[in-house]
Amino acid sequence: MALVKTTLKTMILAAFTSQITKKENPAAALDDLSDKLATAIDAYIRSGTVTGTCATPAGAGTITGIVI
Repeated sequence: MALVKTTLKTMILAAFTSQITKKENPAAALDDLSDKLATAIDAYIRSGTVTGTCATPAGAGTITGIVI
């Protein structure tokens, strides 16, 4: 799957929106926000597919894999 920037933007916006009203414990809100951002970025990166070309004794070919 191709990486879609708007998907990441939506996830980041949701992370910030979920924290905007928290006022009691700013440190906990920052920790939660950081976790949500890390999760969003990790999910975004892992949603990509890597495609390349390899050369083997049998001839060139195309390889496809996922980001782990």
